[in-house]
Amino acid sequence: MDMQLEAAERLPSVEGVLNFMQPMRNKPREYAYEPPAGIPRSNVTIDPHTVRIRDMRPIAPSLSLEREGFALVTHRSAVTDFHDEDSLRRVYYPEAERLVADAIGANRVVVFDHTVRRRIEGMADRTPGAPRQPSARVHGDYSEASGPQRVRDVMGAEAEALLQHRFAIINVWRPIRAPLRDAPLAVCDASSLTEGDLVAADLLYRGRAGENYTMVFNPRQRWFYVPDMQVDEALLLKCYDSARDGRARFMPHTAFTDPTPHAQVLPRESIELRTIALFSG
Repeated sequence: MDMQLEAAERLPSVEGVLNFMQPMRNKPREYAYEPPAGIPRSNVTIDPHTVRIRDMRPIAPSLSLEREGFALVTHRSAVTDFHDEDSLRRVYYPEAERLVADAIGANRVVVFDHTVRRRIEGMADRTPGAPRQPSARVHGDYSEASGPQRVRDVMGAEAEALLQHRFAIINVWRPIRAPLRDAPLAVCDASSLTEGDLVAADLLYRGRAGENYTMVFNPRQRWFYVPDMQVDEALLLKCYDSARDGRARFMPHTAFTDPTPHAQVLPRESIELRTIALFSG
């Protein structure tokens, strides 16, 4: 066992229930909108497992986007209202582009969208007229096929030339009220994944279809979180990397219920920015 794994085994942790996918013969699929009458929102059967979720804080300086697929960074934004769309695009987008470029060494970073989530007890995600809810099933945002397609969708005429070089899709995730104790994010060490853990799934929108990854349980998977995460902290999440040289390529994640007892737990509010990191070589 290498030093990083030995350190991980000694970390404080909680036991949390994560929702995986029960293995199935057909391709998983989920509607991103209310489906036609009589058709279920998803054909996936949830397979919950109680897993050890480690506190990443003690080893944060040694975490790597290239090995584990995630990193915890301190970042104080100049934005004071994360619900202000103008401030997000004018101030936070450029901040995030610089943050990702410095973290992964990219020549250019492009923010292409963001999602603000505000948890409402009993509310399903993607309910019309309601805020987005924390995602309660283990997933990866992009698949082998949908990563390059996202570059084509975002970069237009530049895309085919850019796809000749390495690129990565990195999310910048942070709470916008703190301390975050409600529905924190659990992230899976990409180096603990084995073949067959990730399963491509159709994500159906009105007029188009995307693809992401759902995930089956494997006891070898290692999970981490940040207890009491603060507004001045951000998680960088590698959702896709075109490089095939052994570095992290896909990093599954999910919200979960932290069983730690607290006197006060504020409903989760968070924001994630999605970026494309572009490399010249």
